[in-house]
Amino acid sequence: MRTSPYTMALIYGAMGALFTYLAIQSAKETIWNFSTILLMMIATFDFSTAIRFILYKRMIKKRKS
Repeated sequence: MRTSPYTMALIYGAMGALFTYLAIQSAKETIWNFSTILLMMIATFDFSTAIRFILYKRMIKKRKS
């Protein structure tokens, strides 16, 4: 059984939200520390991957029509 691109987009979007939350919680005095920047980079990757999965599903749908 295959996983739908929308399901994968939801998973990556949720992970991006989680890493964003963790980055906000790790920023105590300033955002310019290593852990905050690393968590935000991971969140950015997750959000961009979620967007690519959504666009991929739309491309598949358009080709089938």
